[in-house]
Amino acid sequence: MRHSVPASSEPTSMKAAAVSPLPNLTAPTKVQAPVAARHPVERQLWGESVVDDLEWLRQRDDAEVISHLEAENAYTEAALAPVAELQERLYAEIKGRIKETDLSVPVRRGGWAYYSRTEEGLAYPIHCRRAVAVDIAPEALLDLAEGGDVLLDENLEAGEAEFFDVGPFDVSPDHRLLFWGWDNSGDERYTATVRDLATGRDGEDRLEDVSHGSAWSLDGSTLFYVRPDQANRPYQVWRHRLGTAQADDVLVFDEPDERFFVGVGLEKDQSFIQVAVSSKVTDEAWVIPADEPETAPRLIAARRQGVEYAVAHRDEQFVVLTNDGGAETFKIMTTADSSPAAANWQELIAPDPAVMISDFDLIGDHLVLFERANAATRIRVRRWSDGSITEIDQPEAVSTVWPGANPEPVSNQLRYGYSSMVTPATLFSVDLDTGGRTLLKQQEVLGDFDPDRYRTKRLWAEAADGTSIPMSLVWSAERGEGPQPCLLYAYGAYEVSIDPTFSPARLSLLDRGFCFAIAHVRGGGEMGRQWYLDGKYEEKKNTFDDVVTCAHHLIDNGWTEPAKLAVRGGSAGGLTVGAVINRAPELFAAAVAQVAFVDALNTMLDADLPLTVTEWEEWGNPAESEAVYQAMRAYTPYENVHPTAYPSVLATGGLNDTRVGFWEPAKWVQVLRSQTSSDRPVLLWTDLGSGHGGPSSRYEAWREEARILAYIIGALGLAI
Repeated sequence: MRHSVPASSEPTSMKAAAVSPLPNLTAPTKVQAPVAARHPVERQLWGESVVDDLEWLRQRDDAEVISHLEAENAYTEAALAPVAELQERLYAEIKGRIKETDLSVPVRRGGWAYYSRTEEGLAYPIHCRRAVAVDIAPEALLDLAEGGDVLLDENLEAGEAEFFDVGPFDVSPDHRLLFWGWDNSGDERYTATVRDLATGRDGEDRLEDVSHGSAWSLDGSTLFYVRPDQANRPYQVWRHRLGTAQADDVLVFDEPDERFFVGVGLEKDQSFIQVAVSSKVTDEAWVIPADEPETAPRLIAARRQGVEYAVAHRDEQFVVLTNDGGAETFKIMTTADSSPAAANWQELIAPDPAVMISDFDLIGDHLVLFERANAATRIRVRRWSDGSITEIDQPEAVSTVWPGANPEPVSNQLRYGYSSMVTPATLFSVDLDTGGRTLLKQQEVLGDFDPDRYRTKRLWAEAADGTSIPMSLVWSAERGEGPQPCLLYAYGAYEVSIDPTFSPARLSLLDRGFCFAIAHVRGGGEMGRQWYLDGKYEEKKNTFDDVVTCAHHLIDNGWTEPAKLAVRGGSAGGLTVGAVINRAPELFAAAVAQVAFVDALNTMLDADLPLTVTEWEEWGNPAESEAVYQAMRAYTPYENVHPTAYPSVLATGGLNDTRVGFWEPAKWVQVLRSQTSSDRPVLLWTDLGSGHGGPSSRYEAWREEARILAYIIGALGLAI
């Protein structure tokens, strides 16, 4: 997201758009595309010998590699020169829609209301709090966000750093202390300290090499935190006594199995500190009494391969969400906290084959269920006292709901978020006793935004095997349902659902006559657990075939045409984009693959890389299974580039990315350039100062998005 123009500029409507056509972007004539030197590496596996000329690009500290990436960035800037003014205009539009000076809705915890605010011209949020009465009404919290005490001003802490990210941020149960940590590179390894909230000063406690996840003891004297291993896997929980050196900290939990990540947190009712241990398909939990922090962790239920569970505590019992016993769509169980082993679990809510229970919360006399059914999200509430279950109705069919901040265990108020592709992010509070709903805040979109100018609907595309693939679509009502430029977005991995939500930046496309579609393909979680399994391992090809199916549906039903269709995805979605344009390059004029996992086979063959071992439960281990190797060999983008007329491509990476190596898109674009027969440019942009999440500054994030949108508009040869 990127670029600068006066903040007062109004969003450009479709009518106001310039009418001069922008020719399809071509390779810049005065700048030679960077060509990587040959440093071949040979791999022999499963009777196959493969020579990779580009493996040397993995050497992050090699000056030749950095020079190559800098040359690629210069080449991309030259290629995008025809849309440089458009980038500036798009940045102004994005920035002009966002209320730069704004406040979050305060969240009450005990006698304090916590919130954050942003200020015009400042890149990062400012975290604040005010004292409040414990019986304050939800709507009254809105009046408290002005003023208040500053807990942490990220702008002051960032100073002149090019990258700044706050990781751990945890206030002690007695509200006296703040444990917080920062990262200046994007590698997600934090330095942390403890701030006295009465004085606003950090103490002498300094913890190095910390990951996400922390928990305070009940009296605030002891802190539990997580450390990563060399592969950046969170694998240990340590106990730190305030006022002591980190060298004196005690190792509480160590996970040697590289498939598992470790986390730690304090239960909502402050009864236990929970150590959560999870692989992609297996869970285990341990608990420590929050008022006895030096007690050894106690096991809830021993891990069993393929059994997932999550626990929360209330009234001397644990509530368990699990797939145990073949409950593919999950069920709710309970057990006494004195005997939490799986053999003692009792079923409270049986699994429903048509409904996936994706999350739950415990609020007073209510069990709140966040569920998925038929590619839609919903909330149902069960009353503990009588077992009755009700659903919270939502105003739009194609929409999304998600849990809000609900830190108080004794309450009758549920906060949740709501959005659709035409409705900005909205925060509601529901009285669980009466069903009354209060709108607390809706994202304010500045300028001439009017939701009635847009339309949204659900489409279903039929795959070759008869499976119906859902798509969420949004477009300009003025343009109607006729042929128009279109951006198709896809992900399709890890059971992650890409739900239909609002984007202020997306309006810059819609107002120029674009439609925007999300392909809810197999490998994601939109249609439940089987939907995920049908896009995994040897079935991974379904993910890519589904995107092609969705593209055909949009074209065949008159929404767009190949010359006006772009595809976009990030991370594992970048793998999807790469596989799709190998399969059906003729369907697309442009492709955007951000922090793209396009060299997946080589990554899964290297157990020394961050995250590879735990990722074997998502992709398989090609070093141990020839079937996995052959399946990946057949779809991974890097290995399957072939001579054809590829669409234009913009690939991005982050030099400090510990999730997807920067070299993956760097290698991929080299092969694409050598094989494509079209004159459409293949571009690479590497952020040399950030990691997987991109720029940390909100302004730089908007600039990056402006660059990508300008690229898409230019690559499709549209009026600007």
